Amino acid sequence: MTFIKNASVALAAVATIVPAGQAIAQDLASVDINNLGQSESSSMDQVNSVFQLRDVAPSDWAFDALRNLVEKYNCIVGYPDGTFRGNRPLSRYEFAAGLNSCMQSIERLIVGGEGVDAADITRLRRLVEEFEAELATLGARVDDIEGRVEFLEDNQFSTTTKLVGEVAFVLADAFGDSTSAETVFHDKVRLTLVTSFTGKDKLYTRLTAGNSENSFVDEYGVGTQEGRFSYDGEAGNNITIDRLHYVFPLGSKTTVTTMASLGGHHFYADTFNSGLEAGGGASGALSRFGERNPIYRLGLGGSSAGIGFKHDFNSKFQLSAGYLAKRASTPTSGNGLFDGAYSALAQLVVKPSSKLKFGATYIRGYDFVTAATATTNRSSTFAFGGTGTGLANGLGVATGGVETDTFGLQGQFDLSPKFSLRAWGGYTDADFISNSSNAEIWTYGLAAVFPDLGKKGNMGAIIVGAEPYAGSIKLAGVNTVASNDTPFHIEGLYKYQLTDNISITPGVIWLTSPGQNSANSDIVIGAIRTTFKF
Repeated sequence: MTFIKNASVALAAVATIVPAGQAIAQDLASVDINNLGQSESSSMDQVNSVFQLRDVAPSDWAFDALRNLVEKYNCIVGYPDGTFRGNRPLSRYEFAAGLNSCMQSIERLIVGGEGVDAADITRLRRLVEEFEAELATLGARVDDIEGRVEFLEDNQFSTTTKLVGEVAFVLADAFGDSTSAETVFHDKVRLTLVTSFTGKDKLYTRLTAGNSENSFVDEYGVGTQEGRFSYDGEAGNNITIDRLHYVFPLGSKTTVTTMASLGGHHFYADTFNSGLEAGGGASGALSRFGERNPIYRLGLGGSSAGIGFKHDFNSKFQLSAGYLAKRASTPTSGNGLFDGAYSALAQLVVKPSSKLKFGATYIRGYDFVTAATATTNRSSTFAFGGTGTGLANGLGVATGGVETDTFGLQGQFDLSPKFSLRAWGGYTDADFISNSSNAEIWTYGLAAVFPDLGKKGNMGAIIVGAEPYAGSIKLAGVNTVASNDTPFHIEGLYKYQLTDNISITPGVIWLTSPGQNSANSDIVIGAIRTTFKF
């Protein structure tokens, strides 16, 4: 094809092909039905002067050919960033696409009655014949894509809603001198409908089923909530709507989260534990304690409802605030939005750099503690959402209303893309309203996380700390805590990303002094979790 090198129109056709042909090829390979009608980054702009192209200089060997085509045939285009990218290699298909674009430009000139060099037309005809097969193939590809897009548009579930799913299979067992657990096979299913009405808001409607109940808590024999799996809670594989939230922006810096079902502070406030935090799912930490500082679980419950705000002052400072009512939908006295148990959070986050962030959290709460046999319409119970010792959750089964002030510090330091440290601590001061009784509760943890360990998508983690335990419980001035030994929680896991949608996570949880009593034998929990996401 030596005649191509000597023809100005042919040179221009080659010049046109580089941006036009490549852009068409990119568009054919990356059609997105969610963005039909929107301009793509590879779209082209008509060039009215060769000097508009930033990467074309008068010293370039094709400069005269390019200028001739702009002035004579208005036949070349450039990328939106003002570049021509003329040095890129191209396929015969791309050449054909660019040639076709140039031919159409010349045809418009002929229809308009403007003169076109007869020799140029002859050369172009020869080029069209040479690339006739490629042009036909491109036409067939376009027809095929149009047919596929039409089919998807006719059969799509919704233009505003997408389905996000997670299914987990877990083989697990617990070991210890006082433990009566047997090997179990758990499952957990989450199907979330995510709907957007404006493109910036999100309505979450989640269907959940599972059969893990409260993990191995009933088999421990020591009355504690320690070591519970992050995904547990459902029983009998009954399908429930366990999350109904609407998230929307308020201006450019504020995000509002309204929670009609399963209200929790972690849904709107930063928990400083990316990768391990999975919102009760089966893709992060094995345990509830490993997901986040347990103080974020205050007020959490299936019937809890409320609202949360997150405001970014700038890239370094963020403020979160929210209010939850445990029984917001119950209209009886001592319940509802404002007459029952509640939890109100305020949190300031500081981000000195892209690698470091830390925050201070304060939670004011009210709850009602009841004995196991008590009957009252104020039946909510003070608890850390399925974490911690029995004393920390039930406050020694003393009955009555209790006011709490909780303080937390937490942070995350990403030392490198493959190593991150997270730490948290919490202190709760609980005062009974009806008498002089009070309690002090502590919790803290440290996590070393290894993202992309072994290959991209994998994750290793070691978590060490103490789930919520009572430092003291004084009923009428008398300390009722017989033993306040520190109950350590040690957890190790490795998530292996088998495919983009399947991960396998083996892990171990070791509980020392469970129930905050060193007389209780240690408990070791082992699990192999397989998670499918779609």
